[in-house]
Amino acid sequence: MIERTESNKNSTSIKDSTGIADARIASEWTETANANHREMEQPRSKFSDPLIVMLIAGLCCLLWGSAYPSIKLGYVAFHILPADIASKYVFAGYRFSLAGILLLLLYRFGFRRKLKLSGREWAGVGLLGVLQTGLQYMFFYVGVANTTGVKGSIMNATTTFFSVVLAHFIYKNDKLSRNKIVGCVLGFIGVIIVNFHADLLTFSFSFTGEGFIIIAALVFSITAIYAKRLTATIDVMMITGVSLLAGGVMLTLLGLSLGGRVTHFSWESTINLVYLALLSSVAFCLWNVLLKYNKVGRVSVYNFLIPIFGALLSALFLGETIWELKNLIALVLVSVGIYLVNRVSSLRMTKIR
Repeated sequence: MIERTESNKNSTSIKDSTGIADARIASEWTETANANHREMEQPRSKFSDPLIVMLIAGLCCLLWGSAYPSIKLGYVAFHILPADIASKYVFAGYRFSLAGILLLLLYRFGFRRKLKLSGREWAGVGLLGVLQTGLQYMFFYVGVANTTGVKGSIMNATTTFFSVVLAHFIYKNDKLSRNKIVGCVLGFIGVIIVNFHADLLTFSFSFTGEGFIIIAALVFSITAIYAKRLTATIDVMMITGVSLLAGGVMLTLLGLSLGGRVTHFSWESTINLVYLALLSSVAFCLWNVLLKYNKVGRVSVYNFLIPIFGALLSALFLGETIWELKNLIALVLVSVGIYLVNRVSSLRMTKIR
């Protein structure tokens, strides 16, 4: 997920997953403002209307949250077995390659901008794709398969908290404040609670399930620091499109080399794949429209909705239980934590301006 401003490094433009980051394209792309907008006053537009901001930001978070059940439904539609990791990589590769192509086509023909970078810039963005999309989703797609959608959507929220902690040690003007610490502590407590059984006495944690989702979140947070540097000279939409495509190609080739195949194409499976690709592209574009006409903090504060939508949609479409006490407590703690972390950035930006 790419960072949005110096004062809001915990917010990401690539979500999906994720999060993945689609949230995750991040988170995914939970997930950044273009560096060119850092010190500019946002122009007036209907997209500055509070109701419009709330509706569009809510829609983006709904799309990102829907990635969790959609991925698991995709495994069923394409007949990908739980132990077939290689085919999961091919499935992820197809999704992100298509998402990257769609975003670059929109960039070229919709916004009429040239796909022009120097050799060094192409290499830099390509490396970002291999790490942020490829490496991150190597863990994420396996993790999602080995845990519930409800737990996955809550666990992946650690991306925000990892980003806040890392920013404290890397950026001089983004230190941990009291409210940020409270937000992170609440969030991590929520992540711990969701791994208990319903009786809140027995702890359940799978390294290849919940563990892989946490690793994916950490990978995303680390690579976001590198992505932040690229935004200084390259348009964020260009970075996202190329990195998604590069990471998608890497995942596809890796999966195929390991013997993975995605062959059971039907109307159901094709719609699932196209939807996963579109949700990343559409949510990213809408989010950046909001960033163009609003202060970053005003938009990023809605990030707390992603785990809520992810958990609710997983319960609705996968038949999972969300109304257990431990799930509700974890969801509230994680959502409040995300809100506090982003709200602090918003208030600080208001004072600076």
